[in-house]
Amino acid sequence: MSRMKSRQSTGPIAASPTFDDSDPSFEGIDSEESEEKDETELELEKLVFGDEAGFQEGLNAYKRESHPIDQDGIEGDQRGDDQHEELGEGIEGVDDADLFFLDSAPSAKAPELSLIPGHPLDDNDDQAGGKDEPAWVDSDDERITVSLASQSRLRKLRITESEDLINGREYTKRLRRHFERLYPVPDWANPSIPVKPKKRRKSNEGDVSSGDASADDMSIDSDDLSVQPLAKLLQNATDLVKKTSASSSGRKKLRPEVIDVQRTKDVGLAQPSSITSLTFHPLHPLLLSSGPASTLFLHHISPHPPNPNPLLTSLHLRSTPLSTSTFLPPDGAKIFFSGRRRYFHTWDLSSGKIDKVTRVYGHGNEQRTMERFKLSPCGRWMGLVGSGRKGGGMVNVLDARTCQWVAEVRVEGRGGVADFAWWGDGEGMVILGKGGEAVEWDGREKRTVGRWVDEGAVGTTVVALGGRGGGLKALGGDRWLAVGSSSGVVNLYDRSSWGPSKRADDEELVPPSPKPKRAFDHLTTPTSHLEFSPDGQLLVMASQWKRDALRLVHLPSCTVYRNWPTASTPLGRITAVAFSPPSSSDPMLAVANEQGKIRLWEIRG
Repeated sequence: MSRMKSRQSTGPIAASPTFDDSDPSFEGIDSEESEEKDETELELEKLVFGDEAGFQEGLNAYKRESHPIDQDGIEGDQRGDDQHEELGEGIEGVDDADLFFLDSAPSAKAPELSLIPGHPLDDNDDQAGGKDEPAWVDSDDERITVSLASQSRLRKLRITESEDLINGREYTKRLRRHFERLYPVPDWANPSIPVKPKKRRKSNEGDVSSGDASADDMSIDSDDLSVQPLAKLLQNATDLVKKTSASSSGRKKLRPEVIDVQRTKDVGLAQPSSITSLTFHPLHPLLLSSGPASTLFLHHISPHPPNPNPLLTSLHLRSTPLSTSTFLPPDGAKIFFSGRRRYFHTWDLSSGKIDKVTRVYGHGNEQRTMERFKLSPCGRWMGLVGSGRKGGGMVNVLDARTCQWVAEVRVEGRGGVADFAWWGDGEGMVILGKGGEAVEWDGREKRTVGRWVDEGAVGTTVVALGGRGGGLKALGGDRWLAVGSSSGVVNLYDRSSWGPSKRADDEELVPPSPKPKRAFDHLTTPTSHLEFSPDGQLLVMASQWKRDALRLVHLPSCTVYRNWPTASTPLGRITAVAFSPPSSSDPMLAVANEQGKIRLWEIRG
């Protein structure tokens, strides 16, 4: 309207024609719209609404995209290409780099695209391989088309770069071929590979409670390495076969307060769970570890490149989280391991035989779990902490060779047995109740030879014996006895001053309330681990309830080392500690934590 007003104001007023509204030819057309459109209006109208030529070109492009495999569409595209060639005249001076680019997406040239049917080689392979025909075939697979080049995750299925569209059957075959390339068929699923029959060994008549572990109870790692004899495992390691003397006379004396400790390479990679048990082989440089992951790991301790501390073998038990595992002294010919179950296993390293002990005859109600046990240093006895708490606590003693029940030791008090430790000669043990009551039991006489109470006991947690040869022969010859408590205080007793060297009928070997030589209050959380070095010069005390809670004590000065561990020592929450045996050339300390890592330190002096 503003445009009309401007024209009326600038020019003379012309007489307007008169229209009759009743005339059917009257369409209400404005006089302005009857005028011819100028070039600017036509250009704007073309940009907004398009024109007939643009509409036809868009329609042809839509047909090409919607029906790329139609022959008519392909011919139409070819005619369109001829038209584009005519329109593209006069661009000879443009560089090729500006006209073309490399892209992995589907090509814009529809004539080059064609539906790829099933690969003939696949059909021939299926017939030659004698594979069974599928029980059911979906007919829609032949009518489905899949574009391999349009999606980045499907481009790896192309055989050539120009391939794009395939049918559903070919798509399924290529997916299967790609999966088998990444995950080959295992030997047990390949019928062409013969299966080795498993030999069943009959248990000895004397092993009343032992039996072979069935396939349902345990699984062994690949290559059957875990059931091979130890000599075969070590045949390629000459330094393992050499046995050194077990004498500790060559060990040098350690000085108090300051110690020289050098960290070496960690033992293996991080295990899948925390490590609850750690034991060195008494003769060979081997380290045994286990935890709730139900797997035994056997490492060769050799912290030297190029392959430090390699893994020799492993053994996995299904649904049996392991709590304790150890070598059988004195030669380490067997491995005993158990979890919170009514059975335990033995692994004979000389023959590779694995036996399962399912019960303790006559004591099944008192031994509902076999997770806590210790083997005597002489290798004759096995002590199992009983689960019954009636009248205090109890420890069942078994013959380590036949696994038959031998004796039962009880301790008075409330709460049951906290811990026990074998004497150094293996002929007896000391048992502590959770209330601090202690019992000295002689295995030769099968009776209790002494009772005493730990001073200031507040929830006894762990006990350890060490210092072989410096104590009473009637009590195993151990000089040092350490007792840990729930408050973190560790009492250290010197047993060399207890009673006479030989016991008479009217003499007491153990005073009823002995005085500790030193009480260590360096730990603020419950003591979980106490370990003496084989030569009796070191004591490790640790707590798993606090990070880096470990202290090293020098004996016989009973002083704590102040230079190690430091604030930067990577200990973590400690779950197991172990010293290397006297047969090793260099004394070592192994520390395991909740992260499944085993740290190793060399003690130099």
